[in-house]
Amino acid sequence: MRENRAEEWIQERTKRYGPISKLTLFGTPTVLIHGQAAKKFLCTGDSNTIANKQPKSTQKIIGKRNLLELRGDDHKRVRESLVSFLKPEVLKEYVGKMDTEVIRHLEMHWHGKQSVKVMPLMKKLTFDIICSLLFGLERGARREQLVNYLEKMMEGMWSVPINLPFTPFNNSLKARKGAKTIIKDLIKEKRNALEEHRSSSHADLITRLLSIRSDKNEEIMSEKEIISNILLTMRGGYDTTSILLTFIIRQLAKDPDIYAAVLHEHEEIAKSKAPGEPLSRDDLSKMRYTWWVAMETLRLFPPVFGTFRTTLKDVEYEGYLIPKGWQIFCAACSTHQNESIFPEPHKFDPTRFENQSSVPPYCFVAFGGGLRICPGYEFSKIETLVAIHYLITRFKWKLCCKDDNFSRNPMPSPAEGLPIHIEPKGNHSH
Repeated sequence: MRENRAEEWIQERTKRYGPISKLTLFGTPTVLIHGQAAKKFLCTGDSNTIANKQPKSTQKIIGKRNLLELRGDDHKRVRESLVSFLKPEVLKEYVGKMDTEVIRHLEMHWHGKQSVKVMPLMKKLTFDIICSLLFGLERGARREQLVNYLEKMMEGMWSVPINLPFTPFNNSLKARKGAKTIIKDLIKEKRNALEEHRSSSHADLITRLLSIRSDKNEEIMSEKEIISNILLTMRGGYDTTSILLTFIIRQLAKDPDIYAAVLHEHEEIAKSKAPGEPLSRDDLSKMRYTWWVAMETLRLFPPVFGTFRTTLKDVEYEGYLIPKGWQIFCAACSTHQNESIFPEPHKFDPTRFENQSSVPPYCFVAFGGGLRICPGYEFSKIETLVAIHYLITRFKWKLCCKDDNFSRNPMPSPAEGLPIHIEPKGNHSH
């Protein structure tokens, strides 16, 4: 994985043993399945038969009452609550907040610099946006403290779950305790603000989850569920968007034609804006080519390498019986790099997504699929488009390293955090 041979290993194994084979992964008997039918099976499977599988370390750090661990009615209830905040008509109200965070970030960490490391800065940007939109925390000491805790939590998310002093897992659990204290205080403050009518129900995700009531006028989600799912949404937004932005910047530096096409799209939008005028939802709808670039980036460099599930009972797949308690694993590359689905699969070609209906169902799974599609898809899309707009209209850049390889641990990470030389552009219109 660290040497980035995982896709090659999956392809070689499938050629040798076919689309279904068994092995042991992380000490657990596992069935490796491959292809479009496999993706559909995992994305649409009955939650009473197969369940999401997270590493024990992740489950302990995020909390047991998170969306990925819940099944049946509980999964539906919590998912509907999260989606009520993350649906497009609600998120359009937050474009302005993202706009402000991106501009502040560039002014603080890019302007006046000759070179930067992209990956750490994209992580910082995504955390700042998360703190503003999910937690409703303005800049200040408490926000900086929460960001510090969240970063330490992330470091142990995929570690060996041994709770001994000075281990990554132990450090992450300590950080979770600190983050939980801050989030509980925020929940109390936001509940009081709602009761005293000092806050809109759409102010941030915590407020939104508190404002959803049952027929008996009771809160739909418990405090434990709110904390676990806030942390889950944070993890998803942090991983996917920071990696996606990093690899888009990398690709634009490597491909002048694609850079020129993206730049043209954003310059046309910038020309229509008054000085200082923020982006709107309508502006984002004009960034079609930029989103094709994003999806092609996700196809070739998916943040999540593959999908794990656990069987809750004996289950049949393609004529094979998979016993209860086994893992099932399907890698993203089993469709993302399948030449019968995506011709010349190793070529970077954003126009593959010009007509998205031409991509067969369950073949592009960067955001999951079926009932398990990522509820933060639209949030990540808006964040990506806003960030690329200001980056490409304000800066030129080129790679510092000839070696621009990347490794997986388990997320893709470019060599040395992707250092780039940057050069500011002239006056920008907004």
